[in-house]
Amino acid sequence: MNDKKNTAATTSKKASRDFLQGRMLSLEFFKRNWVYAVFIVAMALAYIGNKFACQRSIQELLSLKTDLANAQTDLVNASAQYNSMIRESEMVKLMNQRNLGLTAPLDPPYELKSK
Repeated sequence: MNDKKNTAATTSKKASRDFLQGRMLSLEFFKRNWVYAVFIVAMALAYIGNKFACQRSIQELLSLKTDLANAQTDLVNASAQYNSMIRESEMVKLMNQRNLGLTAPLDPPYELKSK
């Protein structure tokens, strides 16, 4: 039992001494752990690629939201203009049908402002 403690202690001391002397990042270290190094690099690249794809999607989403808001505004303006033309043409048609002797004004109405 005492041997196990001594072995663990010497292994720990050896690992810390190797790290301090720069042997931890030697060629032997990479030969033993090349699979883990490749896996870590692949995961880092996948993370960066995923982050880039998400940022690009968010930018596209914001652009599409802006386009949608502009299209909705254009729709409301076109609908209001169409409804205005329908009302005006209906009024002109009613005036002509009932022979009231009225005509539709060609100029827009004036707004009087009080002082």
